[in-house]
Amino acid sequence: MDVVLAQPRGFCAGVDRAIEIVERALSNFGGPVYVRHEIVHNDHVVGELRGKGAVFVESLDEVPDGAVLIFSAHGVSRAVRSAAEQRGLRVYDATCPLVTKVHVEVSRMRREGRDVVMIGHAGHPEVEGTMGQADDGIHLVETVEDVHRLQVADPQRLAYVTQTTLSVDDCLAVIEALRQRFPAIAEPKKQDICYATQNRQDAVKFMAPQCDLVLVIGSRSSSNSNRLREVAEKMGCESRLIGSAAMLDPDWIVGKRRIGVTAGASAPEVLVSEVVARLRELGARNISTLPGVEEQVTFPLPKGLSEKAAP
Repeated sequence: MDVVLAQPRGFCAGVDRAIEIVERALSNFGGPVYVRHEIVHNDHVVGELRGKGAVFVESLDEVPDGAVLIFSAHGVSRAVRSAAEQRGLRVYDATCPLVTKVHVEVSRMRREGRDVVMIGHAGHPEVEGTMGQADDGIHLVETVEDVHRLQVADPQRLAYVTQTTLSVDDCLAVIEALRQRFPAIAEPKKQDICYATQNRQDAVKFMAPQCDLVLVIGSRSSSNSNRLREVAEKMGCESRLIGSAAMLDPDWIVGKRRIGVTAGASAPEVLVSEVVARLRELGARNISTLPGVEEQVTFPLPKGLSEKAAP
């Protein structure tokens, strides 16, 4: 049995930045530091940060007065941001800059008098945060069927944005349905699906045809990790989403000659190493990394955290 690793895989620049913001805040101010929602959708990362003093909450009501509060990488609505300001909380924003770009687009489109269609998954915190950039005139669609049912105020004054972690192929089908039904619909100046989502899906498309099984490392709550599993399956390859090496069922690899391994953008490389080690225990011989994009993207930290506090 051989094992091939996708390139790229694992942490993206937005996740790196979000985790570093929490770690810097803990270093500078001490615990507890409060984080609205999981900083990123990975159980291992959240558990480690919780052990260092981060407290994860879903409501600002759980945050004491005067506390340090961090917004997760998924972003928040204007209402949440306003409520934190009114409370006088010390806020650091870990929203991925590529999500912030979508927020800015929504605000601009509404100022132009357009209704906005958001393509995304209902209930996902990124979707809730993006839709919360407008008081009204924003509609959520997830499928082509949703587009067929959509009712808008003026089909001539319409625009769309997307969740950043969608399946590229699925999203294109919904966009095409929007274009057919609303020919005048305005598009984002640049596609909203982020570079890391695109690169990881492309890497799986390259890897899956070479494999008998693709293992995607990531938490079930991670949108981009779920999309990677779906991409592999659509390429005709059996695929499993696992949170850690402990979830790897030996029965899955019986008779498999080549296994592909990738990781969602919120999954740390340590989890990949542990899965590879487990595969070695189960008989893997050759471990290699496939060719792929070498990502060089970085994002700056918020003001006030770019330098560590003096001892």
